[in-house]
Order: sequence, then C-alpha cells, then structure tokens
Amino acid sequence: MSPLRNWLCLCSVFTLLLGSPEGARAQVGSSYPSEPAPAQPSYPPQDTAPSTPPEPSPLPPADPYVDPRMAQPPPSNTVPASPDPAAMPRVDNPPQTSDVPRAEEPDPRRGQSPLTQDGTPASLTPSASATPPPYVDSGAILDGRQRLGPFLSGPGSFRFIAHHTALGAMGGFFTQAFANDFSFDQSSREAMLAGTLIGAGLGFGASSWWQFNNWVDKPMSSFTIINSGVGGAFMAGFMDLFTQDAGVLTWSAFLGAELGAWLTAGLGGGQLPLNDGLLISSGAGWGAAYAALLLAVIHFSGTDISSKTWRDALLLAPGIGAGALALATMRYNPTPSQILRADLFGGGVGAAVLLISGLVLGGFDQSTPYVLSFLGSAGAITTVSLLWEESVDRSALKSAKDRPYRNVWW
Repeated sequence: MSPLRNWLCLCSVFTLLLGSPEGARAQVGSSYPSEPAPAQPSYPPQDTAPSTPPEPSPLPPADPYVDPRMAQPPPSNTVPASPDPAAMPRVDNPPQTSDVPRAEEPDPRRGQSPLTQDGTPASLTPSASATPPPYVDSGAILDGRQRLGPFLSGPGSFRFIAHHTALGAMGGFFTQAFANDFSFDQSSREAMLAGTLIGAGLGFGASSWWQFNNWVDKPMSSFTIINSGVGGAFMAGFMDLFTQDAGVLTWSAFLGAELGAWLTAGLGGGQLPLNDGLLISSGAGWGAAYAALLLAVIHFSGTDISSKTWRDALLLAPGIGAGALALATMRYNPTPSQILRADLFGGGVGAAVLLISGLVLGGFDQSTPYVLSFLGSAGAITTVSLLWEESVDRSALKSAKDRPYRNVWW
C-alpha cells in the first residue's frame, strides 16, 4: 500500500500546484511539494529594453494647456535600435536654421491670426505694423492743399468767382447794347437785361465748377483780372485792323478778356507763382509804355500818325509784351523784389528824364525828350536787373572797403 499512497500524495500536490499560478510559476520543473516562496522583483538585463515601463510616481496636477505626452518620464539611457516615432515626444519648437528670430505662436484662446506666405501670422510681422493704411481721398485735399476759403478751394476762390461773374455780366450787357446802338426802347432793354443775366450766370457757373476742382490761390485770382483786360484789348485791337463794326469789336473784346483769364488759370495753374504773374504784368505795362514812346518819337519827328494807328498800336502792345515775358518765364526765374525794383527804377528814371528834358529843351513837341526817356528807362531796368547783388551775405563783410564781388571795370 505504500506505493499507492505515494502516488495519491503526488497527484494531490500536482493538483494544488496547478490551481495556484504563483506557486506553479515558482515551482515549475519541481516534482516535490514545497512551501511557496515570496515573489522577488525581477530586473531586466541592461542590454534589452523593458517590456513594461515602471509605474510613474505621483505628479502635481497637469496644466490643461501642456501636451500630456511631455509629462512622460524620460526613458532609460538605453536607446533601442529602431525607436517608434509615435512613442517619441512631440517637439513644439524645432531648432531654427536662420538667425532671424521667429515670432511667437498665437494663443489659441485669442483666435488664430491670418498667416502670410511664409507661415508667420500677419499681425506679428514687422511690415504689417509699419505699413500705413491705404489712402482714402476724403475730398478735403485739393491739388495737394487743404481746402479753405468761403468756397473751399483756396483763398482766392471768392475773387475768382466774382471776377468771372462780373466779366460775364459786363460782356452780356455791352454786346447787346452795342448791337442795339444803346437804344432804350422796350426790346433793347429786354435784350440788355437778358444778356446781363445770362452772362453772369454762365460766368458764375463756369468759375464755380473750375474752382471746386482746382486750387485757386490769391496771385492767380488777382492776375486773371489784369490778364483779362490785356487779352480783351489785344483782341479788340487785332480785329480793328480788319473791321470797325462796333458789334464785332465788342464781341472780340469780350472773348479776348475771357481767353486771357482762362489762359492764366489753365496755363499758370491755381498756384501761379507771384514772380511769374508780376513778370507777365510788367511786360504788358512796359509794352504799352514803350509803344507810346515810339509813337511819340515818330509823330514829333514829322511823320503824321492817324488816330486808328495810335489806337491799334496801344491796344496790341500790352498783349505782345505780356506774351513775350510769359515765354521768358520758361527760361528765367527772377524774384518778385527784382521785378518790382526794375519797374520802380525804370519808371522813375524814364519819367524824370522826360520831365527834365522837356523843361530844359522848351517843350514836349519834339522827339528828343521821348528818345531820352526811352533810353533812360531801358538803361535803368537793365542796370538794376543785372548788377544789383541780392544774394550776398553782408554779415561776412569786415569793413566798407570789402567788395561783395569784383567786376572787370573796378
């Protein structure tokens, strides 16, 4: 019975071992019953990666905006031969390859900014903050100047409109008056009234439209008045060479006056320089003065000149002089003081020589005083225009003997 008891005991022990996994693992390969030993921690070899990572130690509460994968503890020093890319932590800021600092990423809580072509948010680029907003024309700027004045187009806009309104009214009145021989019957009065109102309305409308779209400064509005007179006189004198009809001459003078005013506004511009306007007006005045002196020299030399010749010459000369000096403004640019100085010296010397010569020679019914006056005024204008130094710094002169410049004559 002893062998049978041994086999029964062996079967019972084997059954108990199979029912207990810990004991089975501890007693694998053993055929004898024994007490189960306590489990010992097993450490993986250093040359192989652990099959299961150890449990992490308790960490503080994680930030909801930090990537959870960044909280994993660093792996052991042993690097596997082929690491799994999915198991590697994500790097949010890769190393930069250029020296230019990269702008910070926008906060997702504030919303995503639009990106530029290189992927940088447009709100963080330097060019976006340095670029001014696109220009929007609000209408407050006209020809580069701020609108001002009663008509919001410059300090000379009121004078410009008033001049053209009055010029249109006068043109309408006189054209109808000369056409009706200044008759004051019912039909003539109606025609003159209609011409005056229509001319004033056309002048006001045209000048208002022009000044609203073009800057009008004071010099331009002032010189249009002078040049309209010069233009009207020139056209009347020119047409008087061919006809003496009063209606034709009146319409010619009116159209010439409008032409002179609008040429000044169109060619000179709203910002007509003061020196250019003075030079053109001076040319008109000196043209009339020299034409009168030449006619006086011819007349008192024994050649009779008719009244028509006097009239035509005196009407044409201002326009010729103004046109000549208008062309001179394309080449020369004198200052207003130089122009006024030349006018004052020329006019003063010419008038003094004429008066003194007439008194000394016993009258003005001879050509000598007019010749001397012509030469004296021309010489004075030339002298002060060419030899009057204006740009010399007198503060650098040590004494009165120091000359600002030297000439070949002294």
